[in-house]
Amino acid sequence: MTQHQFQHKEEFKLENGQLLHEIQIAYHAVGELNAAKDNVIWVCHALTANSDVADWWPNMVGDGLLFDTSKYFIVCANFLGSCYGTTGPLSVNSKTGKPYYHDFPLITIRDMVNAHELLREHLGISKIFMITGGSIGSFQALEWSIMNPSLIENLVFIVSGAFASPWNIAINESQRLAINADPTFKNNHETAGSAGLKAARTIALLSYRNAATYNKTQHDTEEKLENFRAVSYQQYQGEKLVKRFNAYSYISISKSFDTHNVGRNRGGIEKALSGIQAKSLLIAISSDILFFPDEIREVQKYIPNSKFIEIDSLYGHDGFLIETEQLTKIINEFLRN
Repeated sequence: MTQHQFQHKEEFKLENGQLLHEIQIAYHAVGELNAAKDNVIWVCHALTANSDVADWWPNMVGDGLLFDTSKYFIVCANFLGSCYGTTGPLSVNSKTGKPYYHDFPLITIRDMVNAHELLREHLGISKIFMITGGSIGSFQALEWSIMNPSLIENLVFIVSGAFASPWNIAINESQRLAINADPTFKNNHETAGSAGLKAARTIALLSYRNAATYNKTQHDTEEKLENFRAVSYQQYQGEKLVKRFNAYSYISISKSFDTHNVGRNRGGIEKALSGIQAKSLLIAISSDILFFPDEIREVQKYIPNSKFIEIDSLYGHDGFLIETEQLTKIINEFLRN
């Protein structure tokens, strides 16, 4: 998949009333858009991913796979606030000639969707056959299904919620505290806050997996006094993110995550969900401690023409990236019926 750039040269008004004077959106697209311009699968990426869905969701994109490039036009766009080509904190503010850094405004999930709606119009897409994504990706998919209900034919909502819970927000705040505790984060430099970002990532991992995952995959012999596998694993994962991300975007996106509530200014969550027209599949993972299955089942109750399925996985929330065989089978059956 090749990355493309879409430039929106006009002012982009955010939900909080602030303006971005222009925006850029990085996106990947593969397959052919049909004459009716409605054979589209739109994938919304998760927190620190990018628009190259074939890279971060292996065995999902390609001829004969779930996101079948011989039948569908597959689109994935990097969202506002990220650092993979779409306007974010390290982008240059055209009004100052300098990167935004700490001055990058608050982006909500609705802002992300509104930006991608501009891209959809630019690409000439008339209908989205299926929209999906895991976690914050399904925040976007759900919002879009409410904001433009006639656009979406099938919604596949995976390990996500109708709002960011206090539990979600508390985990995000602990990560932000770690970044802000790094004294370098006061600086305006693209590598500022790296040590804090490393710590923040290790906090996040505890919620992406669970105790059972760690106890099985990071088990040590009883003779050890130090150099534990769990320690090296946390260190490695933290360093891995620092090499490809930045603390400013991490703070920005975690705050965007916190804004998610489909009921805001819509008369409440139940009313907002009841307006969804897409045939909907909501998928939970039994071991997920970030979005519990009962919470997702509660969301499903208020969406017309919807179905709930819970799958088993050792890997908790991250199971949506790993259990591709289960997901492919379940989603294909949903689309056929």
